Amino acid sequence: MDRRSFLGTVTGAGLLASRLSWAADTHKIDRIGVQLYTVRDAMKEDFDGTLAKVAAVGFREVEFAGYFDHSPKDVKASLDHAGLVSPSAHFNNSFLGDPWPGVLESAKIIGQQYVICSFIDEKTRAEPGIWPRMADMFNHAGEEARKAGIQFGYHNHSFEFTPVDGKLPYDILLHNTDPNLVKMEMDLYWIVNAGADPLAYFSRYPGRFPLVHVKGRAKNGDITEVKADNSIDWKAIFAQSEKAGIKHYFVEQDKSSSPFDSIRTSFNYLHDLRF
Repeated sequence: MDRRSFLGTVTGAGLLASRLSWAADTHKIDRIGVQLYTVRDAMKEDFDGTLAKVAAVGFREVEFAGYFDHSPKDVKASLDHAGLVSPSAHFNNSFLGDPWPGVLESAKIIGQQYVICSFIDEKTRAEPGIWPRMADMFNHAGEEARKAGIQFGYHNHSFEFTPVDGKLPYDILLHNTDPNLVKMEMDLYWIVNAGADPLAYFSRYPGRFPLVHVKGRAKNGDITEVKADNSIDWKAIFAQSEKAGIKHYFVEQDKSSSPFDSIRTSFNYLHDLRF
């Protein structure tokens, strides 16, 4: 091999290695957020101080589950002061009626791109034929949200994967809602805990899942921090992020004796994760 060929080979190998390194480095979560429900007790006591602690962990995105008597303008100011942004917020199904325009106006002031129906109460779920009707309600809420420049979405638990009249409520919602009006915020713990497969839904409904909740699942099924020994295959799920359409990853632990330690453990694991 002459000198020119040798240098060409070395240079080519170097470029290939560089590209592979670059490609591997892009397979990570760029925006790690936290659902503030995890630190709700602290939020009640010290709204601004809690946001500052969340930012100190390394989070830059937060998802609200209540504003604790703060006006939208004050919420935005608190976020700015902490160096945080809030892409989305949670509201249960009781807000989908008369309060809905106010929800959308608050979201615009705060700078949120998504408003998420976080839960459907048990009484409503017990009504005959509720799931097709709920899909219609979601379409209507989504249309109103779109007019305001905001995307509507729905956050699942596990009850959506218990058959009703031979069909899964989650399937009914996905099938009967306009993909442009209604997106899904998939809670990865609850769907796995219900025995369903997130990857199957990503394949069947690509692009419908711009947000996910990331909470750990212990071997016994308990909710825990996000870490390597969880019974959820994070690498396999996040490797399909582009297909799913995932843009925002929110850490959450519903109950914790030490919520700040919990979100720190989860953040550190996800920050270092490569897939």
